[in-house]
Amino acid sequence: MKTPLRPAFLATIVLSASISTAQGVENPKPSQQPPPVVGPDAGAANKPALDEIVPQLDESVSKGLAALARMQNDDGSFGRGRYGRHVGITALCALAFMADGHLPERGRYGSTVQRALEFVLTGATQTGLLAAETSHGPMYGHGFATLFLGEIYGMNPDDKRVRDALGRAVRVIVDSQNDEGGWRYNPVPIDADVSVTICEIMALRSARNAGIKVPKETIDRAVEYVRSCQNGDGGFRYMTQPGGSAWPRTAAGVASLFYAGIYEDDQIERGLSYLMKVAAPGRGMVGPGNAHYYYGQYYAVQAMYLAGGEWWANWWPAIRDELIRRQTRDGEWIDHQIGDAYATAMSLIVLQMPKRYLPIFQK
Repeated sequence: MKTPLRPAFLATIVLSASISTAQGVENPKPSQQPPPVVGPDAGAANKPALDEIVPQLDESVSKGLAALARMQNDDGSFGRGRYGRHVGITALCALAFMADGHLPERGRYGSTVQRALEFVLTGATQTGLLAAETSHGPMYGHGFATLFLGEIYGMNPDDKRVRDALGRAVRVIVDSQNDEGGWRYNPVPIDADVSVTICEIMALRSARNAGIKVPKETIDRAVEYVRSCQNGDGGFRYMTQPGGSAWPRTAAGVASLFYAGIYEDDQIERGLSYLMKVAAPGRGMVGPGNAHYYYGQYYAVQAMYLAGGEWWANWWPAIRDELIRRQTRDGEWIDHQIGDAYATAMSLIVLQMPKRYLPIFQK
C-alpha cells in the first residue's frame, strides 16, 4: 500500500462534552487510547491492522479515485443534473481524495482537491452560507462543505481565506439551530430532522478540532435533540414527532452522539444493536436499491469505527467486501437518484476509514 502525503501537523482533539463558557471552546477530553503520532513516523505508527486493508481494497480505491477525478466539472465542482454544481457533493468528493492523503496542490490529485476548494469558497455567500446555484436543501450542502473546510483548515491553519469562510459558516449553523436543538433544510431556526442535524454536528466537530469556537449550548442542545428522536427499538425516527425507525437515520443518530462527545451510553448501545439487526452488511438486507443506501453506509461505518471492538470487527470486513463487489468495471459506484459522483465519493470515504488520515475520523 502506498503511503499518502500527510502533514506533520495533522492531529486531532477528542470532542468533549465539557466546554469553557468563558471562551466558548470545548476543552479536549483525554483520549482513552494513545494519541495518533504525527510527523515523519506517522505513517508507520498509525498504520491500521493488517486485516483491515487488503490488496483488493487498494485496487478498488485506486480505480475509484481515478474514476472520481474524471467526474470533476470544469469549474471544479462535482455533480450532474439536479445535483449539479453542488457544494455538498463537491465537498464529499474532495474528502474522498483527502482520505487518501491528497491535499490542495499536494499528491497526485492535489490539483483536483484545490479546484474543489476554490469552487466551495466561491460559493460562500456574504451571510456565510455555503451554497451553489442548484443547491437542494442548502443546509445539507452547507454542513458537508463546512466539514470539508474544517478538515482543510485543520491541516493548513495559515490559510486565511479558509479560516474566514469556515468561521462564517459555523456562525450560520449556530444561528440556525431551532428551539428543539436541531437543524433542517434551510438556514432558519424553524424545524429540524436527524439527517440534517448530523451534518451540522460533524461540521461543528471538525471546525472545533481546527480551533474555531463552538458554543457549549449549541452542542448540548443538539445532543438533547438527537436523544429525543430514538424509538424504543433502538432505532431513530426522522423527527421528534412519532414515527418509525430506519437504519440510515439510526446510523446518523449514533454517529451524532459520538461526535458530540458521548462515548458510553445506553442509547448508543441500543442504536448499534438496531443497526446490526436490520442492516448488517453481507446479509443482503439492504442494498443500493434501498433508499439512502450510501448515506446510511457513510454514517454506519463511522458509528461502528468509533464504537470499536466487536462492533467494528464484525461490520468492517463485511461492508468493505460488499462495496468492492458493487464497484463497476470503470471504478464507479452507481446511484440513480443523487448521482454517481456522490455514490463514488461516499463509497471511497467508507473504504478508506482504516487509513485514519482525516482528523475527523481519528479517535
